[in-house]
Amino acid sequence: MTRRLRYLRTSPTERARAARTLLGRAGIVSVAVLAWLAPYRTTALAREAPLAMHCAEFAGAVLSAELIALPTAGAQIESAAMIGATAPGNQQGGEYCRITGRIKALEPTTPDIRFDLNLPRRWNGRALQIGGGGYNGVVVSGTGVMPFSPDRAPLAQGYATFGDDSGHVGDSSLAVFGLVDEAVTNFGYAHLKKTHDVALALIARAYGRPPQRMYFAGGSTGGREGYTVMQRFPDDYDGVIANSPALNFSGVRLLGVKLGQAEYGKPGGFVAPALLERVYQRTLAVCDRLDGAADGIVSDVDACRTHEADIIDSLRCPLDPGASATALSATSPDACLNDAQLATLLVMRDGLSLPYRLAWDVSGYRGYNVFQGTQLTGSLGLAHQPQRLPVPAFHANGYLFAQGDGYIRYFVARDPQFDSLRFDPQRPGKYRAQLIELSHTIGAMNPDLSRYIARGGKLITLQGLADEVISPNQTIAYHDALVARFGVEAVDGFMRLYMVPGFQHGSGVFIPSVDLLGALDNWVTRGVAPETLTATDIAAATNGRSRPLCRYPRFPRYAGKGNLNLASSFICAQP
Repeated sequence: MTRRLRYLRTSPTERARAARTLLGRAGIVSVAVLAWLAPYRTTALAREAPLAMHCAEFAGAVLSAELIALPTAGAQIESAAMIGATAPGNQQGGEYCRITGRIKALEPTTPDIRFDLNLPRRWNGRALQIGGGGYNGVVVSGTGVMPFSPDRAPLAQGYATFGDDSGHVGDSSLAVFGLVDEAVTNFGYAHLKKTHDVALALIARAYGRPPQRMYFAGGSTGGREGYTVMQRFPDDYDGVIANSPALNFSGVRLLGVKLGQAEYGKPGGFVAPALLERVYQRTLAVCDRLDGAADGIVSDVDACRTHEADIIDSLRCPLDPGASATALSATSPDACLNDAQLATLLVMRDGLSLPYRLAWDVSGYRGYNVFQGTQLTGSLGLAHQPQRLPVPAFHANGYLFAQGDGYIRYFVARDPQFDSLRFDPQRPGKYRAQLIELSHTIGAMNPDLSRYIARGGKLITLQGLADEVISPNQTIAYHDALVARFGVEAVDGFMRLYMVPGFQHGSGVFIPSVDLLGALDNWVTRGVAPETLTATDIAAATNGRSRPLCRYPRFPRYAGKGNLNLASSFICAQP
């Protein structure tokens, strides 16, 4: 340990000299990191030795708190070892140095931030931070293929990759850490910066220079994290991929509570899966062909919305003088929607409107495309059981309600026994201040991306128009807010938004596979802005067909001839 720590320390004079010499050409590297790097840059080891010869030197090393811009108690490297190209489980096609560690919390009751960092022997000079999902709680390893991307992992392409657990342990459904203030701050935004700074220092130490480009990629919670780093730490990143982003985190959790109340707090409000499937099939019958192709995908969502009233009327239980609608639907649960069941679906369609403002003047949450091709019977859809569990579960009680329930219990009320069915999102009473504070800490609705834009940062966002977890209309609304603030030309200069018909939250009748990282890197390094992309469907039933990924607001329309399974048979049409 003495030998390891010796090269991690420098005198103040050496730090100042290193900072003056290197700051101008390091870009995103802080003065503290440059000083920490200085003694290593001048050694023969840094210039000549392969990574394998000094990977193990990181094991047991301690990084001081001054290397991290946000308050911590420093970082500890727990393991560091080369992973051979033929080692069991290594699918990356080459050797890499795998480093694991933890960033120490300030308070003894706060969990540390656990992180993984992977340093490829053949480095391309770039680094990629990868976001998490749900409530996080599991370390993002950074070794695998990015979701909905081609088979070659970023690590195999030469990227140094890293991720973390956001500062607590547990699966993505557990919100218990909401009782711990420092853990909430870490989850909201601080873990991103802390892990970034530690990884940056280690990358610079390993290769003798900082990365030329720093990227971030994530979806859902990871998508929120992508927007968060642009808003809070714009100097740290050159490009971001932020898919299906949970931008309005507080809003979607509050809507989930309101949805659960409609399902379980109102007599007859539960909508059985068979009836949800009937709703979905009815929307397909009316809207599938509006884009010119009978392919099981509702692509022209705007045109479908004009038929919504007729769709709802066709699903509503008829008025029968001899029997109530509730009795009729109870007798034939998959036949029609009673008033309470329709009210449940309209809660999801209409979203949430609040009589007060959350952070960044947010006043609610945009609704979902319930009657435009969104299937609500999957594992992340609405409730599958008519009884609410004491602790709501994803499949039994619906993803949105289960996650919203945990948010209210642990983050808002801070009472594990609190009954979220008694919580009124519109009139939160004594919890209002806590809700507003949380929306500042966890959320990415700040439309001020001026610093990120000015630095030349780029952004790609992909989301399904049939997403049942993150409302596609909330993502569109944020994009439109950027246009209102900066103008179309400025937004087009840094952002690409691709709304994908038929794609849900990781599932759907069309699941796109496309190389977004390649598109982002090409944009950042060569100035080639992506336009229409081609996505291959990886849904089991239709694997291999392709469609154009059209820039919002365009959508794929069948050209009238050609193979329905080929993207070349479609054009990107204006709504």
